[in-house]
Amino acid sequence: MKEYSLTSKNHSEEDKLLQKQLSESGEMPCHIAIIMDGNGRWARTKGNIRLHGHKAGVESVRDITEACTQMGVRHLTLYAFSTENWRRPSAEVSGLMNILVDALRDEAETLHKNDIQFVTIGQIDRLPDHCQTKIAEVKELTKENSRLQLCLALSYSGRWDITEAVKKIAVEVKEGRLQPEEINDQLIGAHLSTADVPDPDLIIRTSGEYRISNFLLWQLAYSELYITKTYWPDFRRLELYKAIKSFQERERRYGDVKNGRLIRQAPAIIKSLLSD
Repeated sequence: MKEYSLTSKNHSEEDKLLQKQLSESGEMPCHIAIIMDGNGRWARTKGNIRLHGHKAGVESVRDITEACTQMGVRHLTLYAFSTENWRRPSAEVSGLMNILVDALRDEAETLHKNDIQFVTIGQIDRLPDHCQTKIAEVKELTKENSRLQLCLALSYSGRWDITEAVKKIAVEVKEGRLQPEEINDQLIGAHLSTADVPDPDLIIRTSGEYRISNFLLWQLAYSELYITKTYWPDFRRLELYKAIKSFQERERRYGDVKNGRLIRQAPAIIKSLLSD
């Protein structure tokens, strides 16, 4: 059995008890996706520049990744940089890229030792060369790991993802390998950047904004949404536990009624009413 070295000052006996209670209270999400928002506003409340908030947010990434790994979550997708974020001042974008590289350099061995696979989605070719190089290194190092898949959405947008899928499908139709009538939900999903990953069970957005912000637009069709006013740098495992608890208390029907009970009972109910 593989030994894991993932340790944290936050993983106290009290924390282990909280995780145990969560695991026993309901279904654990297989895939959690998070829109990490509020770094800049958090920094302003501290009287600092926006980059200070982004640096502080790295600690939240570390803590949430650890907690998900400890609780058996299989997929964690973090919206780290959207295509719209390229519009930000060049100094901030450059600083974000350097923070990304530093974080990957510092965490690569920890990810690997704890059987965490690192992947990305998005237009990685738009990132600076030094970012692409470090991303490729960490991907290669962790490619065989399977305990948790940590995915960073970088230079990503949901519309871009769907557009690219449509382009691929159009090529197959043009080449005669696919008929238009064969196109369905499953086929489109198979051409998205997340084709090999189950759709998110739980989407979390920090900082209190009630927007999806172009994130996993196709994939979140039946995801449970959890909005918190907490800024990302302050979002740690206790906040994560609240989100998971909220998820567990919900009834996921996927457009159906509970367990299809009323649908199955409908004929008997109608017959009873007619007989009366």
